[in-house]
Amino acid sequence: MGKTIIISNRLPVQLQINNGGINAVPSVGGLATGMKSVHSGSESLWIGWSGLTDEDIPAELEGDIDKALKKNGCAKVSLNAEEIDGFYYGFSNRTVWPLFHYFLEYSEFELNFWNVYKSVNQKFADAIIENSGEDDTIWVHDYQLMLVPQMVREKRPNTTIGFFLHIPFPSYEIFRTLPWREEILEGLLGSDLIGFHTYDYERHFLSSVRRLLGLEVSFNDVFMDNRVIKVDSFPMGIDYKKFKNAASSHKLENSEERSDLQMRLDSHKASAPDTKLILSIDRLDYSKGIAKRLNAFEYFLNKYPEYKEKVRLIILAVPSRSNVPQYQLLKKEIDELVGRINGEFSTVNWTPIWYFYRSMPFENLIDLYTNSDIAWLTPLRDGMNLVAKEYIATRTDKTGVLILSEMAGSAYEMNEALLINPNNFEEQADTLQKAINMPVEEQISRNTFLQNRLERYNVEVWANEFMNALNQKRELGHAFISQKMTDGCLNSIMEKYTKASKRLLFLDYDGTLAGFHKDPQKASPDEELYELLDELDNQENTTLFLISGRDKQTFGKWFLPKKYNMIVEHGVWISRHGEDFKMLEKVKGQWMEKIRPVLESFVDRTPGSFIEEKNYSLAWHYRNTDPDFGEKRATELNTVLTSLIGNDDISVLNGNKVMEVKSSNVNKGRAAVRMLGEDDYDFVFAIGDDWTDEFMFQDLPDSAVTVKVGLKKTKAKYHVENTKRVRELLKRFAKP
Repeated sequence: MGKTIIISNRLPVQLQINNGGINAVPSVGGLATGMKSVHSGSESLWIGWSGLTDEDIPAELEGDIDKALKKNGCAKVSLNAEEIDGFYYGFSNRTVWPLFHYFLEYSEFELNFWNVYKSVNQKFADAIIENSGEDDTIWVHDYQLMLVPQMVREKRPNTTIGFFLHIPFPSYEIFRTLPWREEILEGLLGSDLIGFHTYDYERHFLSSVRRLLGLEVSFNDVFMDNRVIKVDSFPMGIDYKKFKNAASSHKLENSEERSDLQMRLDSHKASAPDTKLILSIDRLDYSKGIAKRLNAFEYFLNKYPEYKEKVRLIILAVPSRSNVPQYQLLKKEIDELVGRINGEFSTVNWTPIWYFYRSMPFENLIDLYTNSDIAWLTPLRDGMNLVAKEYIATRTDKTGVLILSEMAGSAYEMNEALLINPNNFEEQADTLQKAINMPVEEQISRNTFLQNRLERYNVEVWANEFMNALNQKRELGHAFISQKMTDGCLNSIMEKYTKASKRLLFLDYDGTLAGFHKDPQKASPDEELYELLDELDNQENTTLFLISGRDKQTFGKWFLPKKYNMIVEHGVWISRHGEDFKMLEKVKGQWMEKIRPVLESFVDRTPGSFIEEKNYSLAWHYRNTDPDFGEKRATELNTVLTSLIGNDDISVLNGNKVMEVKSSNVNKGRAAVRMLGEDDYDFVFAIGDDWTDEFMFQDLPDSAVTVKVGLKKTKAKYHVENTKRVRELLKRFAKP
């Protein structure tokens, strides 16, 4: 078993240059804390930027830095000031951050930012390759490194790679505005497992994958080339015991042990015992909704003037990205808002807002959490928001009220909080009034549920669940899928093929011998395919059948002059050696008049879909529709058709972006078995790509070689990745 390699933009230690030496101080951030159970001992390595640019590091200390990091189980990626400017402050925080948080107006689509982002991601990927082995498990973190999984995959195709996004993933309509959208998706899909905080983010990602890359998505599996990528949600927790124990210890502190902030809070409570403290803690970021919160507080004081001098709002805004223009403007706006509101409402004995623009040590955060009656957190968009969880964890007596934006990821698992729309001032004001007057019994009831849940699903459980899912993915591989057609498998099959005295081959067309086309009538065979089929058809002791759901007119035009054996419309018609098509099954077509109007109504309601009318079946194609909308309409149509058909002798086949209505006694399996019974074949081969071919795989004898094209659940014994691999396989048959 290999080691675990963790990769993030920043390392879990901070480097300090003191007196010509290097000191590595562990970080106390959420990710560093959460990964403790994963990043331990010699079985783990954490790779990231040290926080010091190349220009900051004296040449003589380079070796000392590596040694200091090694002691902490870390290795660095060296970045210069220009790279930090383009990669971190540029593309990561002036393109991705605002776009993924729905602030499209702040997103800057600069080609130079993108080029630097790519080159720095390549640096991280190179560092992973250099420091890892084939058996290691790699876990990449966050939006700064979205290209890394695929970059590593290109060099290490069999390595297990996980990725977790700690910010929201936007809806398709927002994400598609990014000029490099396909490259970002392909970069992420280099992973085996992609994790998000909530199901909504997962859903948005899968929608973008379907619509922009056209890949098949089944539930939370993405099928890409010869791999299946799993996508899932893992809501991040906190170190619950750390906050709970700190709050418990805080209660026991005597007057001499208390911080200056705590003494100021004590003084305030003594002078105004009935005043409610409302706490707001955020990084100074436009996504946190601080300005709207201040405006809502002003609205509250005007709507409920009886609470003047009865409440105080404590705003802690932690400095963030202060060299990015939008953040500088936001700082100016917040300063002016606080000044105006305090100027408007202050009295001799009361200032409505206490405003802190700085970072605070952990013990001061505990001071604020334990003394505040209400936590008011209203981000406009937030991946998770761990402050909400930290506040609840510190409420050892189970009192306190949490007001939380429904736009925060944590809102999905904190339903007992008072959830609000951060854009609705009326609702915010009314919710504040409700929080101020909430009975203690109700507070305790709500917080008991919240605390129990947070204690169970803490940050360590989050990390372990992700790693367990990733390891399970490694162990299971593609176990639910058929065996991959490796060179070894093919050599064994070729041996049987060569020795066989009579061979029978069934070859599907669309998605097997040829790729799909937006217009099925234009997906005609190329010269290479004709030559390959000629070689197979002319082989001694070999019977070749093209077997397809296509109509006889199209196949007749393409293949009748070639005199290939053909079975079309799933087994209704057969042509041997260039003869005209004859009916293989007796079928009725009276039902078509009843079903056609239904399909036509769905064509009218589903832009891009169309009907293909065959002799004894009707097919509704939706390959050219919006993928999500097409799937929704297909599900609806399937329900309608099933209810209409009842006990009639017709059935619905769900193929690859097509839904076909036909007679129940007709399918490829039935037709293939009839052909098999006509002679004593000792080698049988069948290959196809969708559900209509499953009848063949199921009905042919166990001795048959059955092959599925693509990675899907199947009754076939083997699978190949795509049409290119199909032709490579058949070329081996053509020249045994």
